[in-house]
Amino acid sequence: MVLLAHIREQHRLSLQSYGRPRMTEELQELGLNVGHRRVGRLMRENGIKTVRTQKYKATTDSNHMFNIAPNLLDQDFSADGPNQKWAGDISYIWTSEGWLYLAVILDLYSGRVIGRAPLVTLHSQCTAGPWSVTG
Repeated sequence: MVLLAHIREQHRLSLQSYGRPRMTEELQELGLNVGHRRVGRLMRENGIKTVRTQKYKATTDSNHMFNIAPNLLDQDFSADGPNQKWAGDISYIWTSEGWLYLAVILDLYSGRVIGRAPLVTLHSQCTAGPWSVTG
């Protein structure tokens, strides 16, 4: 079938991004008299699906004037004893009331959680926040 060959070719040329409406438009520009329902049916019956990708969005602002903490560990995360090296991280958790931020401090020797703090907002105060030290 000539129409199916054109659909497969346009699907390949569009890097699998054309759905039924754009595919119909491309085929009509090529001079084929075809409707969007027929194109959709042929694509569905032959397993031709659109691959959706998200655009890259930069979330880090590297052009700031804030102080940058020195890299004291220099990618060496091994420790010879407890309480020599700690590492921290923040996780974002979506709840029904909005975002909850969970800050955690880990001891790199044992891998145990040294402290944790749930935060409602992220501000500069979170470094002196309500830390819950685990025993």
